[in-house]
Amino acid sequence: MEKYDLIVIGGGPAGYAAAMRGIDFGKKVCLIEADKIGGAGVYNGALSSKTLWEISNRVADINKTLIGEGRNSYKPEWTNVKKTLDEAIFERKFQYSCHIKLLQNETKNTTFKYKRGFGSLLSKNEIKIVNGEQKETIWGENIVLATGSRPRKIPTIALDEQSILTSDGIETLKDYPKSLVIVGAGVIGCEYATIFSNFGRTKVYLIDRQDRILPFEDQDISKLVSCNLEENGVTIHHNSSLERMEKIGNEVEYELKYPDGSTEIIRVEKALLSIGRIPNIERLNIDKAGIKMSKRGIHIGDDDTRTNIPNIYAVGDLSGRIALVNMGEIEARHAVEKAFLDSVLPLSYDNVCTIMFLKPEVAAVGVNESECIKKNIPVKVVKLDYSVIARAIAMRKTQGFFKIIVTNDDEMRIIGMRAVGEHASSAIQAVGLLIKMNAAVEVLAELVHPHPSIVEGIQECVRMLLNKSIFKSSVFKDKLACYSLIDGVKTPLERL
Repeated sequence: MEKYDLIVIGGGPAGYAAAMRGIDFGKKVCLIEADKIGGAGVYNGALSSKTLWEISNRVADINKTLIGEGRNSYKPEWTNVKKTLDEAIFERKFQYSCHIKLLQNETKNTTFKYKRGFGSLLSKNEIKIVNGEQKETIWGENIVLATGSRPRKIPTIALDEQSILTSDGIETLKDYPKSLVIVGAGVIGCEYATIFSNFGRTKVYLIDRQDRILPFEDQDISKLVSCNLEENGVTIHHNSSLERMEKIGNEVEYELKYPDGSTEIIRVEKALLSIGRIPNIERLNIDKAGIKMSKRGIHIGDDDTRTNIPNIYAVGDLSGRIALVNMGEIEARHAVEKAFLDSVLPLSYDNVCTIMFLKPEVAAVGVNESECIKKNIPVKVVKLDYSVIARAIAMRKTQGFFKIIVTNDDEMRIIGMRAVGEHASSAIQAVGLLIKMNAAVEVLAELVHPHPSIVEGIQECVRMLLNKSIFKSSVFKDKLACYSLIDGVKTPLERL
């Protein structure tokens, strides 16, 4: 029986990161993957959907100019869109596969081994690998479980990935749907609504159980994204419950029910279920190793990434925490460090930077204003509109804002930020670092930012808090805001 210092089950972003970190320690590592290296980080997920978003944004920008000049809109064929999408996926896939092949050659199979097949637990150290008719058992001192997740389904709806799809079926489309209903108004649902409405070839419907989309975010963000979707022609069914959905002929019929008892029946060409994801746990046979489960996934408890079995770790979508590629990679690296280092600081989730690929893009880190109200956290909030940022004006992309949340004391330590608009994802990073450092706002105020750049808006936010701003919130009340938030009550902080 082959023996390893580290066995990783799952070759998605988290599993791959765990294997590479194990190699850093000079350990003998085995990476097991049943399907495709890269997982949902490359296929049917992060890379593919964001490639579509990038293409659709360019099309929307081009058409805004063309229509403004009284010219016909640009309508790229779906085959061309699919070609670009396939090229992006192949490029990343090629990097992974070449890297693995060259790495195995470099280490002469003594340090790193890649095995194809389904890995499952026989005990806390033994792993059975099944690849067709081939079976083998290997032994690992430490084991990282990183088998990712799959789209959640609705038991009463018959999925065929042709007419009624999940995100796994989007790449099988042969053309733009004439009409598309999206079930679920969370991040992924809103992203696909943005993508298909940007292309301008699909009538999009979005089913929202709440009174507003993105209910976990502040209302000003939700309202801006919602208005842009509706301006793009998206119909949002607010406060609606899906009573049924079924394929009838070549169409999909769905019925909605509203709080007043009224119902509505609509037919579309395609339907997309976007109601979250569930972890791929079933084939791991975790009970044979004595691993406990929680409501959110594999039980981690307070010992981050480590399960109740000390030598077994669960990362990425299995950890039940934040199901993002970047977080999965960080958890995976952290798990390996816990396995091979004597002392490792706990993993912090307080400064996780996220991005929603919407119109406009939304980046976030730390707490938002709604959380502060809900948890009764006294804070100071500063908000600056993109329309007063020179780079945004130059780009003609003035829709959006920065919102920074700091402690309501003299130190004014940063605890959260929301960036909505062009370059939002790039702008958020420095604030994420300062949250990790538990730093005060003066650090940002003293930086010399490049000009013109979007991040200058962050510096201006800080200056407003320090009463050093170029524009005064008491004068530019429609562009700037600076206020304290105590017991849910907003009190303007006049800056003269």
